[in-house]
Amino acid sequence: MKTAGTPSLPRGCTFLEEDWRILARHWYPVALVRDLDETGLLGAKLLDAPLVIYRAGDEIVVADDLCPHRGVPLSMGRNAEGTGVTCPYHGLRFAAAGRCVHVPAHPSNGIPNKLHLKTYPATIRYGLIWTCLDNQDGDGPAIPPMPHWDEDGFQQITCPSIDIFGFAGRQMEGFLDVAHFGFVHLDTFGDPDNLEVPPYDVEAHANGFDAYYRSTVSNFPRGIDGNAPPGFVWLRHFTVQLPFVATLVVHFPEGGRLAIFNAASPVSAKVTRLFVPIARNFMTDGPVQDVYDFNRRVFEEDKAIIEMQKPENLPLDPRMEAHIPADRSSIAYRRGLRDLGLSQFFIA
Repeated sequence: MKTAGTPSLPRGCTFLEEDWRILARHWYPVALVRDLDETGLLGAKLLDAPLVIYRAGDEIVVADDLCPHRGVPLSMGRNAEGTGVTCPYHGLRFAAAGRCVHVPAHPSNGIPNKLHLKTYPATIRYGLIWTCLDNQDGDGPAIPPMPHWDEDGFQQITCPSIDIFGFAGRQMEGFLDVAHFGFVHLDTFGDPDNLEVPPYDVEAHANGFDAYYRSTVSNFPRGIDGNAPPGFVWLRHFTVQLPFVATLVVHFPEGGRLAIFNAASPVSAKVTRLFVPIARNFMTDGPVQDVYDFNRRVFEEDKAIIEMQKPENLPLDPRMEAHIPADRSSIAYRRGLRDLGLSQFFIA
């Protein structure tokens, strides 16, 4: 097995090199566990690096999506009964830890180390497979925690991923935005008659910040009154874990809690794969397909805006765009990205 070591910049990288090296030290989700369980083999891309994900017995392997023999993507191959991946060109088979275990053309010969795959760490959290492209010293940032996921009484739901043809930073900023509900989310939960944004608090922490937003805008789907008393004040507690994870805990009436995990995984600087695990302590016996459908409708509304924003990158220089008081979370987020050392314009 060839471990990641100091990674090379991916071919055709859409990030500035110094930005890519900062981002590569963080963990990102790259696939749903259940999607891998269906096929045993998946292709993915993270920070412009093509990856193959496969099962080898009980192990999940994440590796460069390239056969070291003649450069064919292994994601084009097959996984025979969960034992590894077989290259579609010459049938080389790769098993646990990315090791080449069979060369059909020379079954009796020893296998040189150059035929083993370059692999990356893989771990499962919240129904997702996570990896890190530059984890050589093992002391980089951890996978962000999700509120309520492991608590008794909460239903665990891992929604299908959503592809957004826009930058992960733009998606994150849209998730944190509290002034767009009554304009963008009119078909899901927004209220066009309740547009004012009350002042809210932002508190910094070690790897991001918390925002506590209180308003009378309901989180029930449009057309459903739910059980909120008149004038009920909803608390939306956002927690940002830089660079591209935010959680939102919505405080419902009668102790209800809805936790949404927004992980904007950067396929490239211009494409984002969004993963959204959810935990809730109400309607826990309801069909998860209803949650999938409503969640997609909400994020499709955001997607339509994100994909049209200009500039496509996220300007980290505060002088480049105008700001209003409702943008406190956005301003804190951009400041946090600058503090990570990311460049002013972020993408090449």
